[in-house]
Amino acid sequence: MVSTHNKEKPWDTDDIDKWHQEEFKEEDNSSGLPFAEESSFMTLFPKYREVYLKSIWNDVTRALNKHHISCVLDLVEGSMTVKTTRKTYDPAIILKARDLIKLLARSVPFPQAVKILDDNMACDVIKIGNIVANKERFQKRRQRLVGPNGNTLKALELLTKCYILVQGTTVAAMGSYKGLKEVRRVVENTMRNIHPIYHIKELMIKRELSKRPELANEDWSRFLPMFKKRNVARKKPKNIKKEKKIYTPFPPAQLPRKIDKEIESGEYFLNKREKEAKKLEERREKQAEKQKEREKERRKDFIAPKEYLYKKND
Repeated sequence: MVSTHNKEKPWDTDDIDKWHQEEFKEEDNSSGLPFAEESSFMTLFPKYREVYLKSIWNDVTRALNKHHISCVLDLVEGSMTVKTTRKTYDPAIILKARDLIKLLARSVPFPQAVKILDDNMACDVIKIGNIVANKERFQKRRQRLVGPNGNTLKALELLTKCYILVQGTTVAAMGSYKGLKEVRRVVENTMRNIHPIYHIKELMIKRELSKRPELANEDWSRFLPMFKKRNVARKKPKNIKKEKKIYTPFPPAQLPRKIDKEIESGEYFLNKREKEAKKLEERREKQAEKQKEREKERRKDFIAPKEYLYKKND
């Protein structure tokens, strides 16, 4: 519920960055005692990431050891696990370690993923697989988010100051909380068939307006572009006249069963060995026909083109 008890707060000035997080040091843990219980997180990773994770796991271990977090790579189960130790003093670092292994599983390279351990860095894994049901439509919209030669994605990264990686049915983003909020909005709207260029234009205008102090306390809606949905007229399919069927009171003839067909061909009376021999013979006949077609196609390259005779005009 929103607070209705509004009082002047002399300590709350405009120069305070409310999003800034101060570094948590060992002396900030006043008790100095280890945590009462061990906290751990586990995430699975796809098979194709196994080779890369094996090559960088020593670097992951070194990065987490600085914060007194232990990590385990299980190649049999295909999982990564992070745990607190008796030396861990920061209660929030285990959540950062969880985000690190989640990003590594989503194909984010280690030099980029390790930045999540910084205090002012956050991440968001956006699931886009369940937004669009049709596979072809999903691929088109995902490609629209990336853009030609990755230009659309690069523009979004510059405007939101976030790292964005499109992989499979997820979009992994890293950056500030404000930037991640914008990235999620753009990604979800793109998958709902709203072109990202509209959002890019809006973000560019907002960036320019933020540089002008006289517009800091004004409403920016009059400067932002308003895009209305348009119903594009589509060609209606031509009405194909269906032929009227002659009405007959009698039901259609019953279709022959598989056994009836076998009795007609005489296959029903053959034993198992004869049936297998017949199937093999049919298969060989089909293979011979296909072989003839392939040879015919190959011979086409060696057939000389038709030459037209040159007639000299008298």
